[in-house]
Amino acid sequence: MKRILKKVITPFLPSYEVVCTNYQIIPGMPVNKNLSRHKFDKGAAAAAREFYTKVISSDFTKTMAPVEVQLRRIYVLNKTVEQAEFGPVQHLKSLNAGKKKK
Repeated sequence: MKRILKKVITPFLPSYEVVCTNYQIIPGMPVNKNLSRHKFDKGAAAAAREFYTKVISSDFTKTMAPVEVQLRRIYVLNKTVEQAEFGPVQHLKSLNAGKKKK
């Protein structure tokens, strides 16, 4: 009975993704950003949160600054559940705000 109920409810649950944004700074050039996304199945909130905490607690992530890591819930709208920043991410975002891509 629990299996049937789980199969019925699972398609209506949100899916999750962990987005890691690395900012590359080269003097004299515009700030470059690289995205890496790790998607999780519908209803896999526990697995996504566990992966998010592993990424944040990693020493490699902290030494690779500036980095922004987000845990997002994807249902109707993409909503950021948790977010962590290492380094001057807000300053870099303000630098790119005035520049337009061609």
